[in-house]
Formats: sequence, structure tokens, C-alpha cells
Amino acid sequence: MKFGIDRLLSESALRRPLIGKRIALLAHPASTTRDLTHSLDTLAAMPEILLTAAFGPQHGLRGDKQDNMMESPDFVDPVLGTPIFSLYGAVRRPTAAMMDSFDVLLVDLQDLGCRIYTFITTLRYVLEAAAQHGKAVWILDRPNPAGRPVEGLTLREGWESFVGAGPLPMRHGLTLGELAGWFVATLKLDVDCQVINMEGWKPDAAPGCGWPLLERSWINPSPNAPNLSMARCYAGTVMLEGTTLSEGRGTTRPLELFGAPDIDAPALLAEMQMLAPQWLQGCKLRPCWFEPTFHKHAGKLCQGLQIHVDDPAHYDHAAFKPWRLMALAFKALRRLLPDYPLWRNFPYEYEHDRRAIDLINGGPQLREWVDDSAAKPADLDALAQVDERQWLASSAALNLYI
Repeated sequence: MKFGIDRLLSESALRRPLIGKRIALLAHPASTTRDLTHSLDTLAAMPEILLTAAFGPQHGLRGDKQDNMMESPDFVDPVLGTPIFSLYGAVRRPTAAMMDSFDVLLVDLQDLGCRIYTFITTLRYVLEAAAQHGKAVWILDRPNPAGRPVEGLTLREGWESFVGAGPLPMRHGLTLGELAGWFVATLKLDVDCQVINMEGWKPDAAPGCGWPLLERSWINPSPNAPNLSMARCYAGTVMLEGTTLSEGRGTTRPLELFGAPDIDAPALLAEMQMLAPQWLQGCKLRPCWFEPTFHKHAGKLCQGLQIHVDDPAHYDHAAFKPWRLMALAFKALRRLLPDYPLWRNFPYEYEHDRRAIDLINGGPQLREWVDDSAAKPADLDALAQVDERQWLASSAALNLYI
């Protein structure tokens, strides 16, 4: 199969409208071609492409920032001499001066299929800036490695943030190119936005079920996204960022496991199985021990659970519900330890007055459900199913791939 960048490079007819235009690229470390050359280097080497600028999202264009919520500076590429503007530093929306540096912006970002992943918000911001300044945006499309399944509550009005670009469910099922079409339509943007579609992507094909497993190498789009298993779990495990539980940062399996020094993992698993066994389908949960080398509980031995979604004997793509699974873990912990200090209180993605767990979920509904001792799994399920059905119905027309 071919990603959008590969088609742009191999099909001269696609490149023809770019001749004579000033070109910028929005990219990150996973923005590579079929032969694993970074898209910036490949485009800079093409004589007909006038590359005048590049942009990096969170974690940087080359992947300079390892930890979460660490800003990147502007710089000049020491080899190419191209100015590199950070969209996760002094600004998150491109300035007028930045927009004046190009005519067409190529967006080549590998997404993870989850609303909270900040590349989605950066996409929205550059589309809005392009509409304001009369610039064109081309999306060089890439797979959604989490595939087409949809899950989670839709972000509520007034809860927009840098981790909540709009009323999407947590797991949205779209590619970045499809999301661009959604932003243009819902925000009513007057912008020249084109998508260079992938060729040969089959979103439901096993074993990748979204990612072309065994056909394309996995490259971390962000430092703690090391493999396909993480991408599958992320729509649930990202909620751990709003809790005091470790999400596995500081281990070799970030966002695939969770735990803390003061929990009983087997008891937690038993409580989850008792409360809503149907929410644990499609994966295997394994009690484990781990000691993070940095981040939460660094240097402390933690008990926890690892979510295994890589073994075909255990993984069922359609049945796996990562958002419900993690919600259930929080609920079970609250039942076992009612006074456990679960919700983390700290500045999160430029927000100081709203709880991180609520920003992550696009509203307080999940936290309130966890903390309400009378609330049942069926109550949260009913809320989510309404949002999921509505999104599936409204987003079907956006699908560029069958």
C-alpha cells in the first residue's frame, strides 16, 4: 500500500500544482516515506519543490522532547537551512508571520485515532489559520492504527481544549484526512483543503485492523507511542494521565499497563470481572509488577495490570473496548478503596482551572460516574451508546476508504 506522502513522491501529476509555490511541511518523527526517509529530507531533495518552512507539533518535528507537555523551540534545520516553527512552544496556533512563509502547507502526521492526541487540535488550528490567510492545506493521509471502531463520550460544548478539538468521541475511527473534511464542514471553513488519499489501505483487514502490519514499519509518532498495542489501548489508557495511577511512563510498555504501589492488582481485576465482564472482552488482562524509572511513582515498585492486545488468541478488534475497560478499572478501584486519591490535580495542557480527567473526557460525566457509588456500568454504557450511534451516523459520509 502507499501512504499519502508515497503517492505524492511517485505521481508527478499530484506534484504538478505545487510547482512554483512556496511549500511548508507539518510533520513529526513518524513522517517518513516507504524507505524510512523523513518526509522533510525527501521533499527538500526534490528540485521542483520549493521548501520554505516546516512546522513541528507536540514533541517536535524531529522528536526532541521525550516527556509529556514539554515545549519545543523554533530553530533552523542545521543541514537544510529551513526554518522550523514550533506549534507547541511559544504558540500553538501559527502566527501571521509563520503563515506568510508558504503558499501550500503539506500535513504529514501519523495520528492514533484518539480525540485527545494533540495532532488533531494542531490540524484544526492550521486549517483555521489557512482559511484566515488564504493558504492551501494538503493532507498526506496515513492510517488510523486504531481502526474504524468508535467508542466513548462525545466532548461536551464548552469543554474544548488543546486535548479536545471539538465534539468527537474519544475513539473516532477516522484518518487525519477524513478529520480534515470534518473540521472544514463543521467549522464552515472557506479553505482550499485537499487530501492525498492512501492507496490500498484496508481499515478492517486483520491482523493490523487499521495498521498495515508486516507491510510498514512502526515509528513512534510521539515518544510514548512505541507500538501498535499502545495505539489500540490509548483511547482508554490516556485517561490515566488524569489520575494518580502510573500509565507506565518510565517503563518499556507505556500506556499498555497501569498501577501504583498501594493497590492490589488481583483484587482490582476480580472486582472488574464482577462488575462488568462484558467490558473486558477482546483482550487479556495480566496482573504484573513494574518500577517506573521516571514520571509517576518513579523508583517505586508498583502492582498493576497489563492490557494484552497483540496475541490473536486474546485480541478481538471489534470486541475490545479500551475506554470502557479503563472506566471500569477506576470504578472498581473506587469501590475497593472509596477514599483513594484517584484524580490528579495539576496543570494539564495549558489548563489550570479544570480537572485533567474532565478535560481528557470532554466533560465531567465519567468522573462523576466513577465517584457516584450508586451509578452502575449500565448507566455509563447508556450515555456512551447514544453518542457512539450519533457519531457513527454522522461520520459515515466522511469515510474515504472502505
